Amino acid sequence: MSRIISFRGLLGDGVQERISLTTRNGETGYRIVKFALIPNQPFNKTQESVLKIYKVEQTTVDGVVDFSDNTLLGVGAFKMHDTVNYMAFEHVIFDNEIFNQDIYITNYDAATGESINYYIELEQRDLALDEATVATLKDIRNND
Repeated sequence: MSRIISFRGLLGDGVQERISLTTRNGETGYRIVKFALIPNQPFNKTQESVLKIYKVEQTTVDGVVDFSDNTLLGVGAFKMHDTVNYMAFEHVIFDNEIFNQDIYITNYDAATGESINYYIELEQRDLALDEATVATLKDIRNND
């Protein structure tokens, strides 16, 4: 049986936030089903934010996107310009990725250092023992 849980927050420029998901036995799995962004002050500022969701904590927060990084779970790019009154948003989530550990979200604003709101929906489901073992081993390998 699965259910949807959600997380939301305001993330500052250059900030990384941990979303706590770890369980005692690791037999609860998650996958991202929705990822949305909106600026703290729509149409009032110039902003070029890149938000990334990772399986592991990052040592640096940047705007570089590399789909070959197996710890990357999703990316959102947001751009607006205060004098033109437009907003553009694109996102990609790797919805086939099942994880059972904490995840991390980062924000990097290449323009003016603005904060941005995020909203993430995760599908939560029970994992069989072999699925939990595989998910945990993937996370351990990603930390090396």
